[in-house]
Amino acid sequence: MSEPETSGTDPGQPRPVRLRDALLRARIEAADRTGVVVDLRDAEVARLEILNDALDPLFAQVPDRIDLFDRGISQGDTPRLWIDVVAHIVMGRDKRMYRFVQDTRFGRIVLAESHDTAVIVEAVTDYVARRMVERERAMVVAPEPQAPSAAPPRRSRLWPFVFGFVLGAAALFGVAVLAVLRSW
Repeated sequence: MSEPETSGTDPGQPRPVRLRDALLRARIEAADRTGVVVDLRDAEVARLEILNDALDPLFAQVPDRIDLFDRGISQGDTPRLWIDVVAHIVMGRDKRMYRFVQDTRFGRIVLAESHDTAVIVEAVTDYVARRMVERERAMVVAPEPQAPSAAPPRRSRLWPFVFGFVLGAAALFGVAVLAVLRSW
């Protein structure tokens, strides 16, 4: 019986791994995953574009002088439909559910979540209305509060300082006179 040729390696040692083969396998796996990811991302963008079209009548009603909203789709790792600088819509884990979220200083909160476009359009409508009311309140100049008429008149702070200075000088003069009298 003939033994297989080991070309100088011990049968107990592991076979040397070739980096070139490992890189080739990794590239093939990445290409397979990339194809799937690109298809999923394209589907997400398409669903967000459908929702964006459904929001057109709402944003057509927003007056031109109100510049709170900057709607658009960003295409990054996670495609998003931005409503304004703090609120956007992303697709959920199953890529069919819309998730309307708002970034706050305490983290991200979900305002609405649904498979139905009409539900998300309604949630965005409510959000836009609330933001417009907040803007109106911020733009109103509040009247300055009136001081009560029964308040005592404000006194100058100069006279207590002068009185304290004179009193301190008199005390030092008195201490100096006592020191001179005792030394005699």
